[in-house]
Order: sequence, then structure tokens, then C-alpha cells
Amino acid sequence: MLKATVVKSVCALAAVAMLSTACTKSMAGHMSGGGNVPAVATATTPAATLRTALNALLGEHVILAAAATGAALDGRDAEFKAAASALDANSVDIAKAIGSVYGAEAEQAFLPLWRRHIGFAVDYTVGVATKDAAKQQRAVDDLVAYTQDFGAFLASANPNLPKSVVADLVKHHVVTLKAVIDAQASRDYARAYAAERTATAHMKMIADPLAQAIVKQFPDKFGGDPLTAPAGLRTTLNVALREHAYLAAAATNAALGGRDAEFKAAAAALDGNSVDIAKAIGSVYGADAEQAFLPLWRRHIGFFVDYTVGVATHDRAKQDQAVSDLVGYTQDFGAFLNSASPTLPKSVVADLVKHHVLTLKDVVDAQAAKDPAKAFAAVRTAAGHMQMIADPLAETIVKQFSDRFTASAK
Repeated sequence: MLKATVVKSVCALAAVAMLSTACTKSMAGHMSGGGNVPAVATATTPAATLRTALNALLGEHVILAAAATGAALDGRDAEFKAAASALDANSVDIAKAIGSVYGAEAEQAFLPLWRRHIGFAVDYTVGVATKDAAKQQRAVDDLVAYTQDFGAFLASANPNLPKSVVADLVKHHVVTLKAVIDAQASRDYARAYAAERTATAHMKMIADPLAQAIVKQFPDKFGGDPLTAPAGLRTTLNVALREHAYLAAAATNAALGGRDAEFKAAAAALDGNSVDIAKAIGSVYGADAEQAFLPLWRRHIGFFVDYTVGVATHDRAKQDQAVSDLVGYTQDFGAFLNSASPTLPKSVVADLVKHHVLTLKDVVDAQAAKDPAKAFAAVRTAAGHMQMIADPLAETIVKQFSDRFTASAK
């Protein structure tokens, strides 16, 4: 059954360190001089780095929270504990990011405050699981009250962040995450994954203004403008490619667990992400490139399906063939990007994609071994590695179309 399910298918963290101005170099180049206006179009200013890092961390928060609540509601205790542990590690990373800007005391104050809303979300999940309406309502009330506390915290740290605005944005985060839990509880996996993608995308509404406010508060520390088109491209590619890794892991996890309905929903969400990545490529290189990219990108997902089938059925030959296909694919993908942008060497791209393949393979192997702690650690590594593809790709595109990106910043 598992084999048939998969065959029918369509298919620590570097971001924290990036908040330091010492980490503004990328594989594709380096930032221009200080100030809020880059001398040339670039996606590597400290402000752009800050925006990308915050989006990555907050998006990961949603994905890991959804993984934890999904496992809890389905009674997968070991997986819930592993997801919750990964979620808390993400919380620590977010707190460190705050601390890198505002100092150790702010970091120490932020972490328990941030953990509180996760605890309330757990309370809500328990209430849903036990059909305890009173517990659900109390958790919702606690979450709504929390938004005011969180708004007050950020407003006290940064006068450019009005308490009411922050509270409203966090309230929206709470509402979108509640929608995920409600869909998971009703076993409507298609709706759950759609809601998860919506909730993840919404974190941009928090990360972007937070980055902008920090840059405004500390212009000497974070040179550049976080809202330029190059910064937006870098953030978009990072978020989309990280989501790809997480959704791929969710699909293989469901497939290996024999959860057919969830697998199909995760695979559909993964394909939706593939379409989004193709559109991002098309927005730069045109419709023909978009149409050529999408089936090429889907191919490596298909090879992962083959590998997962091989692991599930203990078919070593199938596993080896899938790995061979994936390694061959890296050359095709490298050639594609090199043809679109000659400054991206085929061999470099192929090596980066090969690393992506290997990190995602580690996730599947850990899932198959029923080691959820190792699997969640591996998927965080796999998602973090996508920065090594997204950053140089963004900078190369910006340099290739410098007139367009420079004009957009004026």
C-alpha cells in the first residue's frame, strides 16, 4: 500500500549568525559600503541579511509548530516530542537573534515570553483533542492577551514598533496557526497544509516590519534598506527553498508512516511550493524559463519518491537507482542555471544541489529508521542548507539584471 501511495504521487542554524554584521559576505559577492543606500544593486547588505534571517526563523517556527500539533493530535508521541524539541531550538535561535541586536538581557527576557504563546497553543491543541470547549476558549483568551504583552515588549525595545500594530500582527499569527490546528483535528489534511502555507507566508508581515524597524533604529549597524527589490528576492528564494525542504520531509514522513491522505496533501502542498519557485524564476527570466524550470524541478522530487519507495520496501537496487538519478540530476540542474546565468558555474550549482540531495536523504533515512529526533535535526540542517543555494542565486540575478534592480531601488 505504501509503495502504491508513493508511486502515485505527483511527486546549528546559519540564519542566526547572519544577523551579525561580520557575516555579510555571501558566495556570490560582498556588500557595498555603509549607509542606507547601496552604491550598486546587491542583495548582500546587512539590512537584507537581517530581513532574510528573520523571515527564515519565523517561517520555520510555524512549520515546526504545525508538525508538533499534527503529531500530537494523531497520537504520535515520539514524533511530537521530537518536533516540540526542534520547535524549542528554533525559539532559542529567535531569542539569540533578538539578543544579537538588543543584548543578553533582552534575549533572556524574550525567550520565556516567546515560549508562552507556544504553551498556549499546546493548551488549545489539548482542548481540541479532548473536545474540551472551555479549555479551548481559555487558550484562545490567553493567546489574545499574549499579543498585547508581546506588542508591549517589542515597543519597549524599539520605538518604531507601535504596540497596537505588533499586537495585531501577532494576533493574525495566532489566528492562522489556530486554523492549522483545527484542520488537523478534523483530519482535513488538504486544508491543514493549505493553512500551514498561509500561516508561514503571514510571518513575512511580522519579519519585514521588524527588520525595517531595527534598521531604522540601528542604521550604522545594519547598512542598506531591507525593503529593496534585491533584498526581497533574496528573502523570497530563501523562504521558498526552505519550505521546499520541510514540505518534502512532511511528505516522505507521511508516506513512510502509511498515512495516505496526509501524504497526498503534503505532496500537493509541495507541488504548490514548486510552482511558486518556478514563478519566482519566471519573474526574472520570463515565461519560457518558468515553463522549462518547473518540470526540471519536479524531476528531483520524483526521484526522491523513488528513493522513499526503495527505503520503505527494503529494495536496495531501487534506492541505488534513485540516488544515481539524483546525482545525475544535479548536473542537469547546474546546466540549466548556468544557461540562464553564465556567472553561475555549472559545477558549483551541481555541487550545491548534490548537498541538498544528501541532506534530504538523511531526513528520509532517519524517518525510515523511526528516529524522529534525528529526522527533525536533519530537516533543520537540510532547510538551513538551502541558504547556500538561495543567496548566491539571488545575488547572481541581481548582478545579471543590475539596471533593473538598481532602478527599482530609486
